Amino acid sequence: MAPVHHFAYGSVNPVLAFVLSFIGSLLSLILARQARDARGSQRVRYLILSALSLGGTGIWLMHFMAMVGFDVPDSPVRYDLPITALSFAIAVVIVAVGLFTAIFTRPGTLKVVTGGVITGIGVAAMHYTGMLSMQVGGKISFDLKYVAASVGVAVVAATVALWFAAVLRGTTAMVGAALIMAVAVCSMHYTGMLAIRVRLTDPGARVEGLETFELLAPIAIIACVMIMGLAYATVSSTPSMEEAPAGAHHRRVVADRT
Repeated sequence: MAPVHHFAYGSVNPVLAFVLSFIGSLLSLILARQARDARGSQRVRYLILSALSLGGTGIWLMHFMAMVGFDVPDSPVRYDLPITALSFAIAVVIVAVGLFTAIFTRPGTLKVVTGGVITGIGVAAMHYTGMLSMQVGGKISFDLKYVAASVGVAVVAATVALWFAAVLRGTTAMVGAALIMAVAVCSMHYTGMLAIRVRLTDPGARVEGLETFELLAPIAIIACVMIMGLAYATVSSTPSMEEAPAGAHHRRVVADRT
């Protein structure tokens, strides 16, 4: 087996990956809170934005920022663009399914656990789809022990994330929860990375695909656009401290009368 490096640029990639995961998780929690207070199509819109925040920024961008630090010293590493794009779609769609399962209607323990299992398996699928986008001068395989462990971490992390999304309201609590979620997502990623095995068959062969820094540029652009867009959507849709209790009280009065 060929040696592999997960931190080719030292602590830069894991730190940036953690920051992206934290920001995506925090925006997702805030938007999920908005979704719980909304109704009908507005709730759907907030849940989609929440899924884009967590799946797109908190998980997918985190994954590929961390992957920039992956290196095989005896072979170039390239990335297949269509498979990379597919992994993004998997992350967002599966997180959306989990969020809709957990909190589209009144949240409950069974719904949160079911959504967590769906989302966790989907996150693992995104991770290994992203890994399959890597091209080297040989074959990539995975140690099933670490694969199983990473799926377990993903399911637990996803369940905790959906529970936070279903119940938290206070900003301080959300910041703490986002930190926990970022630690869990990064732990799942690096547990999955421990599973990778590379067997080089032709180290000198030409490897097709995007180079690492060709991948980094679009990731940076996507990160900036997504974070600014989602932050704007979050801020513009967040009620003031005075409006929020009044709105919630009005909805309770209407519900009681009906």
